[in-house]
Amino acid sequence: MIWSHWDVAFAEGLSAAQGWAAEHGHLLPPTTTIWNGYPIGVWMKNQRTFGRKAAEIEARREAGLPTGPTTGALTEERRDALDDIDPSWCPAWPVAWQRAYKLCRALITVGAPVPTVPGQITLQGEDLGAWVQAQRLGWDTLLPAQQWMLEHMLHLTPASPGEPPPAPRTQAGKWAANLTAARQFHTREGHLHVPRKHIEVVDGIGHKLGLFIDNARRRANKLSEARRQELTELGMRW
Repeated sequence: MIWSHWDVAFAEGLSAAQGWAAEHGHLLPPTTTIWNGYPIGVWMKNQRTFGRKAAEIEARREAGLPTGPTTGALTEERRDALDDIDPSWCPAWPVAWQRAYKLCRALITVGAPVPTVPGQITLQGEDLGAWVQAQRLGWDTLLPAQQWMLEHMLHLTPASPGEPPPAPRTQAGKWAANLTAARQFHTREGHLHVPRKHIEVVDGIGHKLGLFIDNARRRANKLSEARRQELTELGMRW
């Protein structure tokens, strides 16, 4: 017997949340995430909206203020169910920040160093080195709780006053770096059939080689003859 379609819908979302978190190590999917056909990203965004409304109602109640309508507020039972999966599912700051933080914590858990340079490590689509660098440079813009987490959990420190941000790479520099990655891949594999999501690590820095090759193929008619020739010599399939 289905007593409430709302309860059934939540149960379906919760089941997807449990599966996604078990695979990814957290419950902070990007909004566009589809998992096993279920829009878990949108579902979690909605749960956070409902959760924040419940927190606002509770704060007004404690302050002796009118709470207003409670429609759409997450029940305590549902909040607890999500907390059981990942207590950080509804952070006070952007979800993307918490997701990168959790991925860095996962590295520490397995004894790996936290990256500090863009391109060093990319997990679940997040350039963790770029994120760490941005936190150190923008330390003063963070909330005290975020600063504490970075310092005591990730062992990071704010950038020194004389530490300048890295100069942006030129297009020529980016091409040269990706070409070096392509040559390394070709030397090792004997071909240039690179999976689109492949990350090629050169001197400790990751390069999205699969995406680079795919983009080069799509923009073949806009590339200079010299650049086309460089890839052709590596067996590029145009």
